Amino acid sequence: MHEYSIVQSLLESCDDNAKANGAKEITKVVIKIGVMSGVESQLLEVAFDTFKEGTVCNNAEFIINIQPIVVKCLDCLEESTLDDNQYRCPLCSSPKLDIIDGEDMYLMQLEMI
Repeated sequence: MHEYSIVQSLLESCDDNAKANGAKEITKVVIKIGVMSGVESQLLEVAFDTFKEGTVCNNAEFIINIQPIVVKCLDCLEESTLDDNQYRCPLCSSPKLDIIDGEDMYLMQLEMI
């Protein structure tokens, strides 16, 4: 389960940010997970709740925003969001797509006191 190692890295990043900003505690952690990231959001949430105890995030609210797949069609040059796993441009049906968003996980926001 790589979600545990992701959470450990996330908690280290939170700790570094809290120290860099002179904060005693992080009250909210907001992340964005792409649907193609390979990260299971439910497992990530369980791992966060398990490992946050005793850290600067001990009482933090954990918010996960799911990012759909955003593509740019190489034929019609339009950007679109894919609703399902059919990798064709929803406007012109071309299979020639560049994925712009939806493959990664990002730390989007921290609230600290």
